[in-house]
Amino acid sequence: MDVNIILKIAGVGLLTAIVCVILKKTDRDEIATFATLAGLIVVIVLVIDMVSGLFDTIKNLLSL
Repeated sequence: MDVNIILKIAGVGLLTAIVCVILKKTDRDEIATFATLAGLIVVIVLVIDMVSGLFDTIKNLLSL
């Protein structure tokens, strides 16, 4: 497992948290919710890419 993917996920989480705090302080709770959702979608895309690579590796190991 590569450390870079963990750092990317942590970076997206940190950036999302900062944006949400700033937006909530300015009374824009709806936009903060959308920012959180966008961060979650980015992380899900990263994880789906990792899982896809895992399935490809297993497929190659089993020669299917």
